[in-house]
Amino acid sequence: MKILIVDTYYPAFLARFYAGQVGLSDENYQSQLDALLNACFGTSDFYSRHLNELGCEAQDLVVNCVPLQQSWAAANSVPLSQLALKVPHRLFRLPVLGKMLADLPGLMDVAVAQIKRTKPDVLYCQDLSFFPSEVLKDLKKYVRLIVGQIACPLPPESFLKGYDLILTSFPHFVDRLRSIGVSSEYFKIGFDERVLALLGEVKKDIGFSFVGGISRHHGGALPLLEYLTEQTDIRIFGYGADSLTNTSPIRERHGGEVWGMDMYRALARSKITLNRHINVAENNANNMRLYEATGVGAMLLTDRKDNLQDLFEIGKEVVAYSSKEEAVELVRHYLEHPKEAERIAEAGQARTLRDHTYAQRMQELVPILKRHMV
Repeated sequence: MKILIVDTYYPAFLARFYAGQVGLSDENYQSQLDALLNACFGTSDFYSRHLNELGCEAQDLVVNCVPLQQSWAAANSVPLSQLALKVPHRLFRLPVLGKMLADLPGLMDVAVAQIKRTKPDVLYCQDLSFFPSEVLKDLKKYVRLIVGQIACPLPPESFLKGYDLILTSFPHFVDRLRSIGVSSEYFKIGFDERVLALLGEVKKDIGFSFVGGISRHHGGALPLLEYLTEQTDIRIFGYGADSLTNTSPIRERHGGEVWGMDMYRALARSKITLNRHINVAENNANNMRLYEATGVGAMLLTDRKDNLQDLFEIGKEVVAYSSKEEAVELVRHYLEHPKEAERIAEAGQARTLRDHTYAQRMQELVPILKRHMV
């Protein structure tokens, strides 16, 4: 089975990554792609590597990375000067290597050319907002099965109708997608063990942390984080601090943006780390932080959800809170009883490495794809 995995990376990460890799934008396509995947941003090569181990032929595309896609286009004689600009609405104007994204040739056209040249059995899209339905309709001439995966707010329905199957880690999305005529199945995300080898030994020098988005756009999280900042010694890492008000107490505890392996390292340094789901998760536990935090050995303090017990044993493998006051009480308790926190962290890591790795997820994924290709 030939599988082409399409992803988009946060523009802020791409800008910072290339700024820190002098000369990378002048390297060939494969060198740039390898460097990006080795940074372990998002799901990196966590799908393709394990799918290849299972006998599939899987490749990764990072379709919104300008220098990467320019390199492929140049090497494959795609005439950039003749491409019409078609930048998806989610890709904001942002400086990349001194250029403006909206001034560059059509990223979507390059991606479409890559797909048509590859002719995969499965086109697996990690960003449902990238390809409009008319583009997916055209691609069906070259692809047997077009699959999307989502763990964020749904894009407009017009973007969804072009998929043959949408997988989601939101249990409540399955019926919603089926109700509009889109095949859907529940599919959990996970953790990749390769991260541990890349991390090596990490000293736990942070008592309590939060790693994630902290901008005013994460309005539901800000009151909780500000309360925790006032009541605990929380260290906060993540993007969006520049949009906070000058009076936000979060600013004093902000340790900067962390991406890829730096994000995993911040979690691994933490004895306890906080998780909070976005509003669209409703009352379901699903996000990547569940597995990233436990996977690197931090004690996870997460918001209580209906299905959390299906993923981890609450109180033994993770700890759950239902209010900001309860979160503070739990943080104080486990910082005062570090051996208890260590036991929970160790049990949570063991559970993730046993039940929630991407190696296991890909073993679950292949039968799903084969079933829908019939």
